[in-house]
Amino acid sequence: MENGKYKICAIGFAHTHMLHNLKTFADCAQDAFLAAAADTRPRVPSSLASPASRRGDLKAAGESFGVEICDDWRALLERHGDMDACLVCCENADHPDVAEALLRRGVHAVLEKPLAADLSGALRIARAARAGGARVFVNWPATWSPAIRELQRLAGQGAVGRIFKLHYRNSESMGALEYGQNATDAQKGEEWWHQSSAGGGAMLDYCCYGACLSSWIMGEPRAAYGMKGNFCSQYGDAEDNAVVTVRFDGGFATLEGSWSTVNPGGIATGPIVWGSKGVMVAERDGRVYIYRTPHKPQPDEIVEPEPLPAGRTTLGQEVVHCLRGGGAPHPTMDLPLNIMAMSILDAGARSAASGRLELANGAAWGIG
Repeated sequence: MENGKYKICAIGFAHTHMLHNLKTFADCAQDAFLAAAADTRPRVPSSLASPASRRGDLKAAGESFGVEICDDWRALLERHGDMDACLVCCENADHPDVAEALLRRGVHAVLEKPLAADLSGALRIARAARAGGARVFVNWPATWSPAIRELQRLAGQGAVGRIFKLHYRNSESMGALEYGQNATDAQKGEEWWHQSSAGGGAMLDYCCYGACLSSWIMGEPRAAYGMKGNFCSQYGDAEDNAVVTVRFDGGFATLEGSWSTVNPGGIATGPIVWGSKGVMVAERDGRVYIYRTPHKPQPDEIVEPEPLPAGRTTLGQEVVHCLRGGGAPHPTMDLPLNIMAMSILDAGARSAASGRLELANGAAWGIG
């Protein structure tokens, strides 16, 4: 901390959310300042330099936020070892290496979702956090949705009875490299998103949302069955479509992730929650629709969600709030729930390879 402000750095520009995440801290200028940024080294050299590419975004971070740009993330760590927290948006498979280096120094790690590429990586992060006495925050864009928070609150209050099913699917998406990068197929194949070894693929990119939200609403996952397919992006070896079915005590969830959905076709992305007395949908208009009457197409109730707590409406605000002594972060950002979500994704990936239902192994498998 310098002059009463938290020193924040950034490592890894593989994920396109980094610039937005940095802005949420830049907007907390009274409490935090951005000091330095560096990328990690990709497994395959990237030729992309356009906006929303890792090279383009690293350059933009220097221009937009005035941060020092370091050539190597380990050099940044040595030069700015007094930082309070660090944003991490590297490849999913590299989260454990970067997070361990931070956490064991006592630096809080703010990771972009999901926590890691597999459960073993997630548990490495958890052990490092405990050893270094530092915190892990996981950023989920869904965390900042008032409608999703309202849906979880209503489910907990029994608004539609006992919950026994949840469905999550992402909205329209043609993949992570369809947001202004103007990349050729050959260039897309160079990027980690389409490389399984780097933690790419639609399962980790999109099914992860459902893994987090279903654990938050339904509790400890027990087992999962997963399927993957690469139907429209053979320039890489990662799947562009995935489905995970998760078994909970007393219910199940279905999680869909797709990089080849042109339009949602009017179908709600949700999450959708089924209970013994009705159905709830977090709709795209930001409200929660509740259906309790059989065969009635109109909702019986439409709930306007409560606004997010003042001073805790963004990633930067939430992290600063917690560092100032405000307690634990929102449950979706905290380590216990993210390990549960990771156990679902890990079981789903193992199931896609084995063709069998796989147990969702929890923290007890390797945190001690």
